[in-house]
Amino acid sequence: MSKKKKLLYPFYVISHPFDGFYEVRHRGKGSVPLSLFFIFLFGLSFSLNRRYAGFVVNTINPRHVDSRAEIIGIFLAILLFAAANWSITCLMEGEGRFKDIITIIGYSMLPMILVFVPATILSWFIAADEEGIYYLLLGISIIYFAILLLIGIMVIHNFGFGKTLTTLVLTFAALLIIIFIILLLFSLVNQVILFLQSVYTELIMRA
Repeated sequence: MSKKKKLLYPFYVISHPFDGFYEVRHRGKGSVPLSLFFIFLFGLSFSLNRRYAGFVVNTINPRHVDSRAEIIGIFLAILLFAAANWSITCLMEGEGRFKDIITIIGYSMLPMILVFVPATILSWFIAADEEGIYYLLLGISIIYFAILLLIGIMVIHNFGFGKTLTTLVLTFAALLIIIFIILLLFSLVNQVILFLQSVYTELIMRA
């Protein structure tokens, strides 16, 4: 597939999700780098929305918005979700690979990428009683993302609708377990460092 077709293919996916995600999995039409770029664009558009949305719809102090931290946080959240989903679907005989999961997440974010920045610009011009238009645009893009993600997981793993929902519930449970283990490891490492520091300090004082 040429570079131009790869760039345009996500637009085909969001309009024909069943066929599009099937070809991502079985015909190699997806692009992990492009998907990661979409994730970055979503993180950027999300952060810009939080920072620059009009005062009518934005109650967040722009000085408290750290774009780099938010983009990194979105990447980490997606990687953890993909790892959790892959681990669960492997146990449930899912056919999707880790790179397929990353690809469908990135492609599914395209509606939000296309909407968040225009919605931010629109928020500069709406009055206090017109914010419903802004929230409607954001809401539609988020719902569209959720539907695309659901279809994508269903198609790449070759699951039915019910099994896909079960998989998502178990994925979030696995995600919580992974986060708990990571926090526990950080806590243990911190305790070991503090112990070594105390031993070193005591040895220095005795010397």
